[in-house]
Amino acid sequence: MTQPDRADRLYNPSVHDASLTPVALADALGRSVVGQRRAVEEMSIALAKKLAGLPAGNVLLIGSSGTGKTTLMRTVETFLSERPELARRSTQIRVHANVLAEEAESGRPGAGVIRRLLERGREQLGLDAPVERIIERARDGIVFVDEIDKIRSVVGGEPHLTGIRAQEALLTLMENASVPVTLPDWAGGGRMAFDAADLWFVGAGAFEGLYDAVHDRVTLGSDRGALQPTTVVEDGTVHQEVRFQLSDWLRSEDLFQYGMSPQFLSRFDSVILLHDLTVDDLVHIFLESPDSGFRQSQAYFEHHGRELALSPAAVRRIAEEAASRPRLGARALKEVFRRVVRDHEFDPTAAGGDTAIVIDLPEVEAALAAPDESP
Repeated sequence: MTQPDRADRLYNPSVHDASLTPVALADALGRSVVGQRRAVEEMSIALAKKLAGLPAGNVLLIGSSGTGKTTLMRTVETFLSERPELARRSTQIRVHANVLAEEAESGRPGAGVIRRLLERGREQLGLDAPVERIIERARDGIVFVDEIDKIRSVVGGEPHLTGIRAQEALLTLMENASVPVTLPDWAGGGRMAFDAADLWFVGAGAFEGLYDAVHDRVTLGSDRGALQPTTVVEDGTVHQEVRFQLSDWLRSEDLFQYGMSPQFLSRFDSVILLHDLTVDDLVHIFLESPDSGFRQSQAYFEHHGRELALSPAAVRRIAEEAASRPRLGARALKEVFRRVVRDHEFDPTAAGGDTAIVIDLPEVEAALAAPDESP
């Protein structure tokens, strides 16, 4: 099967297309990704290069659960798929890192990723699309590797063979190798050499324990004394405060020790750290995000002829409670809000003829103080 030359596949948008500059892309992506301006800007630069047919450089996203890694990639996919002129770049799949490890152990490193790209391309182009066109779409795909920190090459100081194999499998694809793959039956079956040169990889993970390891190095280990207190002016008072930001101190060696091999890490041009969300960020997500628990609950009550409203103080208290659980990020909002609204949702008609359900701060405080009886 003849595959088009790489030069024929490059897409070079006009320099006058302002919607494809990093600034414009960041504006589009930032509408859905809250509180991660730096990460959005870095992603926009890489995406602009890919859309110009230039080497984009693979990206590694590091951030606690709920900080927006998956949301960022979903936003990229939506942006590309909604613009017909960019549709050929919109073939994106999400793969759990552990799946790569399982495929590597079965002797099919990388084949599963390619088959998923082919399936996704077929979904986009239609079941009757020419196989050559589907393959071309897949070769321009985006591979989002979720929980990439789960394929560490070292765990507890001992070699982790599953993680080693998974990293090697990804390296095979990332190094622009020609990957042998068996085509699905709908594509005629048979073996072909899949050119992975134009695939763009974005890995993401929480990297649990990395923060503490780097903090210990800076405060107790080889860099002890390097972290100096800063002068902070707050509410009219001046005091000294020690502030540690992982982004200021993270080194490649920290990721090597975590279990990312030097050869594997070198395939990522950008390592982007997402910070924990602030209370203001969480308020914005709670009120504005289309899939927030609040918006979903509003739709539920509208279905029952009721209107749900929260006072500003109630909203902020919910956000503050969610912020106190930094390892959950935005995901904590739904759990906190569930405790506040569940009795109302259980019997949405309890208000009788009153169509408005208004939740204020005292009700939130009482709900959060009550024992949570969920398993």
